[in-house]
Amino acid sequence: MSADRGRKPSGGAGAGAGEKGGFKRGGGFRRKRVCRFCVDKIDYVDYKDVRQLMMAIPERGKIQPRRISGTCAKHQRKLTTAVKRARQLALIPYVTD
Repeated sequence: MSADRGRKPSGGAGAGAGEKGGFKRGGGFRRKRVCRFCVDKIDYVDYKDVRQLMMAIPERGKIQPRRISGTCAKHQRKLTTAVKRARQLALIPYVTD
């Protein structure tokens, strides 16, 4: 019995090799997401601005991660804190019905 049964060979030509310039394997072009807080030059993410916070929360009620929303690390930390404060004050629901 072989120890590497069921594994793919690691020849270097995997899914990540050769992808440059934003082109993916499917052939489409994906634009790099930019942080909307940096574009609008927002330094303070206000927990009372419910409309802005709800854009970061999908239907299920979870906070979207950086890789999906495109928010930079600095603003993602501030956004997370603001959402948690708004939930504590019942401005935003924890879960959906």
